[in-house]
Amino acid sequence: MEFSFSDEQEEFRRTVRRFLEDTSSPDEVRRLMESDEGFDRSAWAKLSGSLGLTGIAIPEKYGGQGFGFVELALTLEEMGRSLLCAPYFASTVCAANAILNAGTPAQKKRLLPGIAAGDTIATLAIAETAGIWNADAITLTATRVDGSFQLDGIKSFVVDGHTADCIVVVAREAGSHGSDGLSFFVVSGGAEGLSRRLLTSLDPTRKLAELTFKGAHGDLLGELGAGADPLSRTLDQAVVALANEMIGGAQKVLETAVEYAKVRMQFGRAIGSFQAIKHRCADLLLELEHAKSAAYYAAAAAAEDDEELPALACLAKASCSDVYRRVASASIQIHGGVGFTWENDTHLYFKRARSSEAFMGSQDYHREQLLQRWGI
Repeated sequence: MEFSFSDEQEEFRRTVRRFLEDTSSPDEVRRLMESDEGFDRSAWAKLSGSLGLTGIAIPEKYGGQGFGFVELALTLEEMGRSLLCAPYFASTVCAANAILNAGTPAQKKRLLPGIAAGDTIATLAIAETAGIWNADAITLTATRVDGSFQLDGIKSFVVDGHTADCIVVVAREAGSHGSDGLSFFVVSGGAEGLSRRLLTSLDPTRKLAELTFKGAHGDLLGELGAGADPLSRTLDQAVVALANEMIGGAQKVLETAVEYAKVRMQFGRAIGSFQAIKHRCADLLLELEHAKSAAYYAAAAAAEDDEELPALACLAKASCSDVYRRVASASIQIHGGVGFTWENDTHLYFKRARSSEAFMGSQDYHREQLLQRWGI
């Protein structure tokens, strides 16, 4: 397994960073996070058209670029640096991987080219009102009616669910429990019987929605009742992508804090010259590098379909959540009073760090899952 990036991957990272510096400036992030839609469609068209990022990990036979999960992780890391406001995580990470894991070849050929081209914005609806990201917590039911399926229930914390054209939904057969009776379904964003509500959340740069299904029609994705394994794999992949996104945000906010410490003067000296600040920044850098190793290792495992991926995904999510929160909190302290103001960008990263902690499972949840997957 590779533990370093190739020259081509590093050049790819630089290309993505330059693009995001131009299209996702702090002013643009602030503008978009105040809007209900939450992203700019012209920038989305450039991201998907000029760079082809929406299809980066989708196989070429389904209209994608055919790269691997490592390139996808690098993309998410750079997007985390810039707090990109776009439905990329929902569509390219969650929905596309769900279709790849659960769909038949014919369904993949029908659904994925639109996602790869950026023409179709998709999302994945798993968690419900309890906010638990596993099979046991799924209660939304799918009922066969005249050869088709009707969905009834509520999905919550659905990323970009209020604007998605295509919604991949995990539901269960009535009366089933745990991993039994789970299936994937595809629902149109404008389906009759579906209502969508934008949620007010801590982090306005990542839009979350509540979806209510009342007899909404859903097309079966893959095999009926065989959704447990694709769901587990999809969640592991999404968690690894999220861990790499958090690493990008933590790296950026630490760099910002260090730069500020070099120019902020106290008692005739830059505060970065004080041992308390220097030692704190050094400790944070060390923790960040350890978390990077966990995130990169998990991404490499996902790329190679390693059997240790379930455990490594939990390890990466737990460690990156801890580090992002600590780095963002310390950055506010290093900035002092200005770090608490609305005008300073540090609070945006702090909110993203705290929301990402809870998204797709907290540190405690993933540590418990890690021990279970290790058989402890």
